[in-house]
Amino acid sequence: MNYDDQMKNRVKRIEGQLRGILKMMDENKDCKEVITQLSAARTAIDRTIGVVVSSNLVECVQRANMAGKENTEELVKEAVNLLVKSR
Repeated sequence: MNYDDQMKNRVKRIEGQLRGILKMMDENKDCKEVITQLSAARTAIDRTIGVVVSSNLVECVQRANMAGKENTEELVKEAVNLLVKSR
């Protein structure tokens, strides 16, 4: 799979969020603030997982169609299983 710059930038933003959270912890920030930021990072990770899985599914379906395969149901099931596992 080809991971485009948009996907990589999402991960870099998450990395920055996590560094910010560590800094907040080092500065003994309020628990509520830290939890809010952790929740935001988790949401960003979940969305990134969705982008990666959906992009992969599109690629796989396109390849299957080009190869003359009509049944892409198994590919969709696999993508759904990836999303379920990520939770």
